[in-house]
Amino acid sequence: MHICYIDESGTSAIPGNTSHFVLAGLAIPIWHWQDCDGEIAAIKSRYGLSDAEIHTAWIARRYVEQSKIKNFESLGYSSRRSEVDRLRKAELLKLQRQPGKIALYKQVKKNYLKTDPYTHLTEKERKALLLGLATMVGNWGFARLFAECVDKIHFDPIRTRTNIDEQSFEQVVSRFEKYLELTEDGLGAKNYGILVHDNNETVAKKHTSLMKKFHQAGTVWTQVKNIIETPLFVDSQLTGMVQIADLCSFSLRRYLENNERELFDEVFKRADRVRDGTTVGVRHFTNMRCTCEICLNHRRV
Repeated sequence: MHICYIDESGTSAIPGNTSHFVLAGLAIPIWHWQDCDGEIAAIKSRYGLSDAEIHTAWIARRYVEQSKIKNFESLGYSSRRSEVDRLRKAELLKLQRQPGKIALYKQVKKNYLKTDPYTHLTEKERKALLLGLATMVGNWGFARLFAECVDKIHFDPIRTRTNIDEQSFEQVVSRFEKYLELTEDGLGAKNYGILVHDNNETVAKKHTSLMKKFHQAGTVWTQVKNIIETPLFVDSQLTGMVQIADLCSFSLRRYLENNERELFDEVFKRADRVRDGTTVGVRHFTNMRCTCEICLNHRRV
């Protein structure tokens, strides 16, 4: 049995506020689950994040308040947090008093809420945290990464007869299914898998419906015989492996949009490949002239 943890990065809306949408699934054999969970917990504990969710996009941001605090890096965790809280409260009170700033106030308040668990870490420490987690994934020789990375400039819903969400999910399901089939032992024992997704009511309904359809009629690429059930939807705050799927999807998107390689180079090691090294688990849906690492490895002969 293999568990494939799924999460996304970017928005599937066109145009939206990202140029790419990435749906990634990281699959591990079920007998490795406890070890993986322990490794994740150990790294989080090292950075004072035992009870916090790893949400890569919020961790990777620059926290302006930290640069305004004298000798911030020399302070202890509790002092750092206290000083950041003080500046943030002052900023919110200032915005509240300004006419016409309601929308900005709400956005800033949201940003503060999402980044609050990580304010005791310097920017350097937060980068080290993410690289540590990505390196951990890169060292998981038993794990396989499946992902559809859609360049929205080149996506035509009329030609594809589907939307970005559905195409991405169908692609990840198809690749995970083929991996399960090809890694069976040949002795008659079935190699089963299950999908575990971050809980989102809209996505849950859509992906559950799609999975039922795939079980009945297959995907465009394959029959679905090895993936059981519909996806299980869990609270990502309580599930470390879904948080790692978030890291993988973020790393792929940031590489494609900004050429940020540090995290990408680690997680891309786990992309599913065939014997000649061709990457079959991760695809960049874009024009044929693309020379990114994903496309070059996907087109390898």
